[in-house]
Amino acid sequence: QLQLVESGGGLVQPGGSLRLSCAASGFILDYYTIAWFPQAPGKDREGVSCISSSSGSTKYADSVKGRFTISRDNAGNTVYLQMNSLKPEDTAVYYCAAAMGGVRNIWYFEYEYTYWGQGTQVTVSS
Repeated sequence: QLQLVESGGGLVQPGGSLRLSCAASGFILDYYTIAWFPQAPGKDREGVSCISSSSGSTKYADSVKGRFTISRDNAGNTVYLQMNSLKPEDTAVYYCAAAMGGVRNIWYFEYEYTYWGQGTQVTVSS
C-alpha cells in the first residue's frame, strides 16, 4: 500500500519561496504519476503540477508556470515542489497524490488519483 506524506509548508511573505516534499512509503509502483493539489476553503482542488516516475515528464498549470518547479528523487522516494514568487492566492493546503500509469491528458483532475497525503499548509501573507 502506497502512503504519501507532505512536508515543507509554512508562512511566507508575498514573493517568498517554499519547497514542499512528498515522501512515499510502502510498495512503489514502477510507473506512476505524482501531482500536487492545492485546496483553499470553498474551492475545488485542481492540480498545479505533476511528474512521471518513468519518463520524468512534467506538467504545470498556467497559474504557476515560471514560478513552481517539480522534481523527483527516485532513490529517496520523494517528489519536490519548489515554489518561488509566491502570491497570496497560492495560500492553500497542498496535497500530493499518486496515480498508476503515465501522465493523463486530464492530469489536473483530482479524480484521476488513487493515493493522497494528509496535506501541508502554505500561507502567503504580508
